[in-house]
Amino acid sequence: MENLQTLKQRFGIIGNDTHLNRALEKAIRVAPTDISVLVTGESGVGKENIPKIIHSLSHRKHAKYIAVNCGAIPEGTIDSELFGHEKGSFTGAIQDRKGYFEVADGGTIFLDEVGELPLTTQVRLLRVLENGEFIKVGSSKPQKTNVRIVAATNVNMYEAIEKERFREDLYYRLSTVEIHLPPLRERNEDIHLLFRKFASDFAQKYRMPSIRLDENAVTILLNYRFPGNIRQLKNLAEQISVIEESRIITALKLQNYLPNNTGNFPAVIGGKKDNDFSTERDIMYKILFDMRNDINDLKKLTLDLMKTGDIEKVEERNHQLIEKIYADQERKESNIEVLNIPQNASKEKNYDFIETIEEDESLSLQDKEIEMIKKSLEKNNNKRKLAAQELGISERTLYRKIKQYDL
Repeated sequence: MENLQTLKQRFGIIGNDTHLNRALEKAIRVAPTDISVLVTGESGVGKENIPKIIHSLSHRKHAKYIAVNCGAIPEGTIDSELFGHEKGSFTGAIQDRKGYFEVADGGTIFLDEVGELPLTTQVRLLRVLENGEFIKVGSSKPQKTNVRIVAATNVNMYEAIEKERFREDLYYRLSTVEIHLPPLRERNEDIHLLFRKFASDFAQKYRMPSIRLDENAVTILLNYRFPGNIRQLKNLAEQISVIEESRIITALKLQNYLPNNTGNFPAVIGGKKDNDFSTERDIMYKILFDMRNDINDLKKLTLDLMKTGDIEKVEERNHQLIEKIYADQERKESNIEVLNIPQNASKEKNYDFIETIEEDESLSLQDKEIEMIKKSLEKNNNKRKLAAQELGISERTLYRKIKQYDL
């Protein structure tokens, strides 16, 4: 039996991840048998290598090996491609045609993207797995075939079965042995190793010095999630090899080639909010804009009160505004706590729009608030409950204001 290291060299497999090694060991062990194998894993992890290994180590290695991409064949012709057809069985069938199962008799068929097979084709495939028989399109005569089937998919098969897109009985026939290949993000120690191998290959291909990542760039590479897995990493190495003039790649240069899909966004507490902000800075801008709007509204209310002198006329508007201000204040404090930002940070005048609020205006606003509280207390004979109701705030808030302004 071929050892693991020799197998990797033979098939150009790079990496020492334990999950990868386990998958290769399973492939070596099942190769001498004829049992069906299902290879699972995300797109781009190299699933196509497993059926090649199994075929090359089996007693069928001198017979045909045919790889079929089930997702690339139109639904109307896939039965003809796999099982063949009789002359005249449909428009355009001008002669008999052998299908892959007939051509590969005695060998191995690799059905890639098997989860994309139409349900009618799945029924035909199940018959091949159960008794080695198939029927050509347009024929009624069963034919025998002796093939070893290795399938692969990036589809969640249990979910596909639940949604009735894949037959449960076919799944269990295909997955007598299931071999799972891990995504690249779970093979952290192999990422830089693979990148260097690809960089070396492309240096030879394009006859140029090999690119090399500096220390910071390596860190960026290892922390990236690689949704496209090995295929994406290979494309990345090729792009940089061709485009970059300098052979030393910095973190800044590397980031230009990595799609920005790994940003860390602030967590939303208590479910989804009406406004979804992508950065902490956006949240702070929103808080400060709300504060400015509240102050401007309060200024307008105070001016109306000074002009009319009628508290009752603006009482309803006053009540709504005060409640809005306190709601905004609670949200501001909650957001600052989530962001872990000191509350006094919001008082810094680092934004241009804050400078539009003059200091003397803020002080006069405080004076008007004191004046309003005094008038309301005098009108209600210093009864805080009645005064609070008139001002549209809680009695507790009024008490805090009285204490704050030493009234």
